[in-house]
Amino acid sequence: MKKLLIISPYFAPSNAADMQRVRMSLPFYKDFDWEVELVCVVEKHTDAVFDYLLNDSIPENIKIHRINALPKKFTYKFGLGSIALRSLWFYKSYVNRLLKGKKFDLIFFSTTQFPVCILGPYWKKKFKIPYIIDMQDPWFTNYYEDKPKYKRPKKYWFSYRLDKYLEPLAMKDVDGLISVSDAYTHDLTLRYPHLTEKPSATITFGGFKQDLEIAANHKHDLKLAYNNDPNNKHIVYVGRGGFDMQKAVMLLLKGFKIGLKRDLKHFEKLRFHFVGTSYAPLGSGEKTLFGVAEKLGVANYVTEQTDRISFYESIFNLQNADALFIPGHEKPAYTASKIYPYIMTEKPILAIFNLESSAAQSLINCNAGYVADILNFKPAMETIYAFLKGVAECNLPKLEINWTEFEQYRAKATTKKQCDLFDLVLQKYLEPKS
Repeated sequence: MKKLLIISPYFAPSNAADMQRVRMSLPFYKDFDWEVELVCVVEKHTDAVFDYLLNDSIPENIKIHRINALPKKFTYKFGLGSIALRSLWFYKSYVNRLLKGKKFDLIFFSTTQFPVCILGPYWKKKFKIPYIIDMQDPWFTNYYEDKPKYKRPKKYWFSYRLDKYLEPLAMKDVDGLISVSDAYTHDLTLRYPHLTEKPSATITFGGFKQDLEIAANHKHDLKLAYNNDPNNKHIVYVGRGGFDMQKAVMLLLKGFKIGLKRDLKHFEKLRFHFVGTSYAPLGSGEKTLFGVAEKLGVANYVTEQTDRISFYESIFNLQNADALFIPGHEKPAYTASKIYPYIMTEKPILAIFNLESSAAQSLINCNAGYVADILNFKPAMETIYAFLKGVAECNLPKLEINWTEFEQYRAKATTKKQCDLFDLVLQKYLEPKS
């Protein structure tokens, strides 16, 4: 049995999105000859929403090491809030001791807290262990450079320069890459041509059936984030908002506005709920989607809750909706990891994406939802209007999901893809150097 050490600053019971790949894979790594241990930051030093039901999904035999970090209440005064930076020294010292006492074959950084990845080349040199980085998002990016200041993330000036400096250090000696999008790997190989020789794989997050079962088993303990008035039809999105999601929301609500003019009797029953749209601390998030409704004059039909909700409350809110909405991005690189639990609820889905994105293709190939092209206004309006009309009139044709096609997206299948890459990286690392 080969041994894998996973670095993931956020982990259960944290509800952080970037730990979900690993969490859903933990029950299956052993099936593919990998024994894992994981190092995360103790929860008191994280600033995430917690969902203690997540612990029900973690196999009891998994060894989880929880390390300290500098308290955010002190470091925030100096502009240092990132959990990656606050935990970096603790990761270095703790894992050093761990690697001195145990043999691991591979280190896997699975996180969007990218600064911790600079420890990869350090541990590789010190302990002769190869490492892989999981690109769930771009690390260094120019995306916001031409955007107005109000659309840029907080502390963008600092993070942009830090990422520009740290990314090359981590990529110089990396042994393999996992990515949720081909485009992320492509961009990296343009910046670092040597990466073309490194094993890589594009692997989406998987669908984890146990999560829906846990939500169903605890439905009496979970809460809805919206008023589920039975006289209305509720279309729900749970996930991050942001200015980059506004175009998809604009298209959705323009289609709705057309419906109000054509068929007020049915369309006025529709309600749109955007839940958990901000990563900001509770009570301090900025609404980025509701303003679209205000601009179009349909604010009375729309709610936006910026506060994030727990993971299983998210699933519970989806399970109780009449239909689901997934906003996408104009760029094909954007992929929504949430689409697989959405599909597994078997609710009607409307997604507005670039049709070249992997998320759009997954929905289309699985016949699991209605997909509107974010780049093609007229056909998009036709798709959106037809979907909303079907929901409003309770006669939307039910799609027969292709579950055979969906098998490749289940957590066990995506874990196998990870392990195949682990094996290839280890094989190449152990090959005699000519």
